[in-house]
Amino acid sequence: MEKSGTRLREKVAIVTGAGSREGYADGTGLATAVLFAMQGAKVLVVDVDAENAARTVAAIEEVEGETSAFVADVTQSGDCEAMVEAAIERFGHLNILFNNVGISGIGNPGTVLDVEEDGWERMMEINLKSMMLTCKHAIPAMVETGGGSIINVSSIAALRSPNMAPEVAYATSKGAVISLTRNMAVHHGRDGIRVNCIVPGYLYASMVSKISDEYRDLRRRTAPLGTEGTAWDVAWAAVFLASDESRWISGVMLPVDAGLLATTPLTMLPHLR
Repeated sequence: MEKSGTRLREKVAIVTGAGSREGYADGTGLATAVLFAMQGAKVLVVDVDAENAARTVAAIEEVEGETSAFVADVTQSGDCEAMVEAAIERFGHLNILFNNVGISGIGNPGTVLDVEEDGWERMMEINLKSMMLTCKHAIPAMVETGGGSIINVSSIAALRSPNMAPEVAYATSKGAVISLTRNMAVHHGRDGIRVNCIVPGYLYASMVSKISDEYRDLRRRTAPLGTEGTAWDVAWAAVFLASDESRWISGVMLPVDAGLLATTPLTMLPHLR
C-alpha cells in the first residue's frame, strides 16, 4: 500500500499504545498510526515496548509514511512530557493526540466484592491516569500550534455491563475516560482544542486475540449488523475525529459497535439462538 489520502496533511500526531504485538491481531494503536500516516500525518509511535513500537514504525514505512518511535511509560509524568517534546523536536509541532493505552479486566475480573486494591489502582493508573498525564503535557503544545484534536478510547463497558463475567474495575476506568473527555472539551474549547471519545464494541483486535472461536462468534451475533469489527474500524473513526472534517465536533462519545448500544438482549435473542 501507498499513501491513500491527504485528510491529515501537515499534521503531527502522537499515538500512544501504538506498538504491534507479534502473534496477535492488529491493535487499535497500530491501525490508527498507520491510517494517520496514510492520510498524510507525521506520527510519533509511542509504546512502552521498543520492539512493539518498531513493528508499527515498519508498517508505516511500508506505506511510505513519516514516523518515529518513542519508548515511554505514559503513567509517568516525566515520560509524557518527554514524549511531547520529542514530537515537537522531530516534527515541529503537535496537532493530534490519540490516547489508546489501556489494559482489559481479564487479569483483574470480578465485582466490587472480588477486586483487590492493588489491581484496582493499577487499572486506574493505566487506563485513566495515563490519559490525564498525556493531555496535561500535550495541551500546551497544541495551544501553541493554534489548537488540535484529542481522541480518547473508552469502551462499551463504560455504558453497559457487556461481558459474561463482571469486570467492574475496567468498566469504571472506561466510564471515567468519558467524564475526562467531556470536561476537557469544555475547559479547552476556547483554546481551539477538540476532545472526543471513541467507544468501541466487540472488536476482534489485539486485546482479545486469544478468545475462543465460539465466544468470538457469539460476540459478533450480539449486535444488529451481525458483523465483526476490527481495529481498523476504530482507526477510521479516529481519522475523522482527527481531521478538519470534524472541526465542529467536540465532547462527544462515538460508538463504533455495529449498533450494539442501540439494542437490548431480548431484541437480539433470535440471532443468538
